[in-house]
Amino acid sequence: MGQDGLDRHQLAGLDHRERGFSRPVEFERAGENYRALLRYESTRIHTEPHRTQDVALLTLIQTLQAQGYRQLRTQVSFRNGTYLGSQESWIDYPDPPEPAPESPGFIARLLSWFRPRAAND
Repeated sequence: MGQDGLDRHQLAGLDHRERGFSRPVEFERAGENYRALLRYESTRIHTEPHRTQDVALLTLIQTLQAQGYRQLRTQVSFRNGTYLGSQESWIDYPDPPEPAPESPGFIARLLSWFRPRAAND
């Protein structure tokens, strides 16, 4: 486990390549603040220090989502250094909205006028 008295969460979801994963998220103290740490394959992701472990975790989730991770959810496995196993409920983090598709440019609209139409158009 990480430093005594700190939380630990299990993080699950789909990575940026659409592969399922489940890894522990640990926390470390940074002065009076906390930093969330995730090790996944050859990557080590950590947040800047935040006032609470919960804010550090949320920042980690948002960082992962910005990198293409989806369907993320966490479950507390240690709270204040006490092992909870799988007693706690999973918390789901909604995926950010997909960007709206760009409208076709002028040339694409112009070319669409010359495309053959289906018989029922």
